[in-house]
Amino acid sequence: MAGHQELLASVPLFAKMNRKSLDRLDRIIVQREFSAGTEIVREGDTGAGFFIIQEGTAEIVRSGGVLIATISVGDFFGDMALLDGHPRVATVRAKDNVTCLVMTRWDFLAEVRGNPDIAQELLEQLSLRIRELERRLSEAAAAKA
Repeated sequence: MAGHQELLASVPLFAKMNRKSLDRLDRIIVQREFSAGTEIVREGDTGAGFFIIQEGTAEIVRSGGVLIATISVGDFFGDMALLDGHPRVATVRAKDNVTCLVMTRWDFLAEVRGNPDIAQELLEQLSLRIRELERRLSEAAAAKA
């Protein structure tokens, strides 16, 4: 595949898209580079972009420096703030040099609205995140008891 289609096709949200749809996505995304230590998005800021990591590793951290997760090639972030319009819930910081594919809020929402497979996969991914959060909260509560 040309451009970024191979990476896009490997992202669960876009895995069921046909070549024509992947071509369309490839035309609307932009590539951005972030040096190690750079905050890609900041907790509390308004969400304006959806990000897919193309190269490198980043950390998702919450207030007080609490590490939530480490993400790398093919992982995505920024979807929650784009969907609900609320401020970002975490900071994503480049652990090393990171290259991301970025889609604007407008384009991201248009893709979600226009493609039921993306919408369904997005719901599944959000559900998995909620389940993981609930698991961590239960473990934390059990550790305090």
